[in-house]
Amino acid sequence: MKAQLHTTRLELAEPLRISRSTTTARDAVRITITHEGLHGHGEAVSSVYLGLGTVTLERLLYEAAVGLHRHTDPESALDALREAAEEGRPGPPAAVTAAVESALLDLCGKRAETPVHRLLGTERAPSAATARTIGIVPAARAADQARALAARGFTLLKIKAGTPDPGEDLARVRAVREAAPAARLLVDPNGAWTPHQAGRLLPSLAELGVEAVEQPLAPGDPEALARLAGGSPLPVIADEDAVGYEDVRRLAGRVHAVNVKLAKCGGVHAALRIARLVEGSGTGLMLGCLAASTLGLAPAVHLADRARWADLDGHLLLADDPWTGIGGTDGIVRVSGLPGLGVRPAGTAGTVGTAGTERPVGPARSAPEGEAP
Repeated sequence: MKAQLHTTRLELAEPLRISRSTTTARDAVRITITHEGLHGHGEAVSSVYLGLGTVTLERLLYEAAVGLHRHTDPESALDALREAAEEGRPGPPAAVTAAVESALLDLCGKRAETPVHRLLGTERAPSAATARTIGIVPAARAADQARALAARGFTLLKIKAGTPDPGEDLARVRAVREAAPAARLLVDPNGAWTPHQAGRLLPSLAELGVEAVEQPLAPGDPEALARLAGGSPLPVIADEDAVGYEDVRRLAGRVHAVNVKLAKCGGVHAALRIARLVEGSGTGLMLGCLAASTLGLAPAVHLADRARWADLDGHLLLADDPWTGIGGTDGIVRVSGLPGLGVRPAGTAGTVGTAGTERPVGPARSAPEGEAP
């Protein structure tokens, strides 16, 4: 097997403001694994919150790619990743593991001439209504966005919250409710509320018909989140407090749902392990994402039928998505039915990464610390 890395800048169509930051762009590092003339692709995106700058991400993906040379074929490499996920063995950062696993799943699916969801045991092609995020914007702007999204077919809207004035958050939610009265609403403060604020705001949000609230409290105190969920008038979803398996184990049965993001938990098989953990506990699943291309979102779409909520709109936030194949512009994400991940480069040229940097990965050396490979 051979591997190649390619880094591309992903610009957002407009800045996305949440309680802790504003995002305008990310770097996407694609790993392409080639074996016997077929190519499998995976993607990881830079994230300040996860401590993954572009150079660090390139270096770690380079090292992971070099390690693939110990395997004779992609199936054995994927088996090794699956076993590591099942046993919870430590490894590279979760986003790196998820990207490598994505490329291997894509390649193995193409070799078997079958979509990834069938490799994972699901015959029927998954599809789901995806949430569409409305950032922290003035209430009038939020209403305009909600109205336009509802007209395009979106039935699930996620409203970012967590401004210094909780009244501003309520005004934004109220404006969205009035502009899209039939839409299901989620609210996400990204951990910005104190327990006292959350206790005051949750009943008001319930009165506005909000379906659930995601990570209302600052991460780091799962006991406080569990206590809040126990007395909440609407479901509480853990996100930043439910990064990996052990986090979810502490919260299973004590919150209403956990937001599983492949880049945070370590990929598809790590997510399936979490799904088995919470099954029957009363804690449901939400599938989330970072702002990324269609390639980065595709593995989660192959799991979309397993979640109560799908929040897989990261590719819809981009000014220019270099990949296509999972839909979403009408509010529904779906797999294409093509072998592997079922995604293709956007445009007619049939190439990917036309604007970026590309590097081959060989077995002879690894990248020095601090140097992009």
